[in-house]
Amino acid sequence: MPTPRRSGEGPAPARGKRADALRNQQTLLTAAAAVFVTSGVDAPIREIAARAGVGMGTIYRHFPTRADLVVAVYRHQVEECAAAGPRLLDGADSPFAALRQWVDLFVDFLVTKHGLANALQSDGSGFEALHTYFLDRLVPTCAQLLDAAVDAGEIRPGTHAYELMRGIGNLCIGRDGDPRYDPRRLVELLLIGLRRPQPS
Repeated sequence: MPTPRRSGEGPAPARGKRADALRNQQTLLTAAAAVFVTSGVDAPIREIAARAGVGMGTIYRHFPTRADLVVAVYRHQVEECAAAGPRLLDGADSPFAALRQWVDLFVDFLVTKHGLANALQSDGSGFEALHTYFLDRLVPTCAQLLDAAVDAGEIRPGTHAYELMRGIGNLCIGRDGDPRYDPRRLVELLLIGLRRPQPS
């Protein structure tokens, strides 16, 4: 029978180590996401390690293969986007401003997502499961932002979250390998098109 800890003792060392490991993993995922946005999912692991301030061995200990890392970044970014919606609504000047900021995060996520299929290679079932997870988590968040902007009289009603996300995704596809194409400019035009005309 284990000896109970005395009152006033700190948390068990194992729990502290788990918390540290989780923080380290989140730091790695944030760094990898930033590198993937600028350099793609084939970016050198050393670039991710340098951005995270860790050795390459630390990354391989957490994520033995590149596919493991890409999938973990994908899930991390989905959760970041899902959590950002309510936070932006609370802090932005208006619901439309919150929607615009959220879409910017979503575009960053899509840049990473486009390399996922190649990273997973033949694991089609794994990719489909992640896509379902992506829709389940992000469509409600986008819908909340759209509804708030409609209720505030800032955008026209009738735009569905899924179709807006699908449209933004289609605009982002053309970015791959073409420096002449800036999807963010067209996404901004799409958002402007949602605006309700204001009385003069």
